[in-house]
Amino acid sequence: MKIKKGDNILVIAGKDRGRKGKVIRALPQDAKIVVEGIHMQKKHVRAKKAGEKGQIIEMPLPVNVSSVKIVCGKCQKATRVGYRASDGKKSRICKKCGAEL
Repeated sequence: MKIKKGDNILVIAGKDRGRKGKVIRALPQDAKIVVEGIHMQKKHVRAKKAGEKGQIIEMPLPVNVSSVKIVCGKCQKATRVGYRASDGKKSRICKKCGAEL
């Protein structure tokens, strides 16, 4: 999977198309990622202690990796990810401007 935790992404498909966000968690075994503020779901939480009120909280659900593109930090465009090997290390690069991600 080419998208990692901490990357900035752009949603290219689904109800949140066009929105940007930061990856909170990557789930490579399922090919999904959890993005801050994208694909939100309301969850009803029971009160834990006596006298405390229950709440409705919003939490992000996983999004399929195929419906997002990574945003390059240099050119600020949604791009595909390429790889470059130098000095025995493999690094991710932007396919549009060639900058390291």
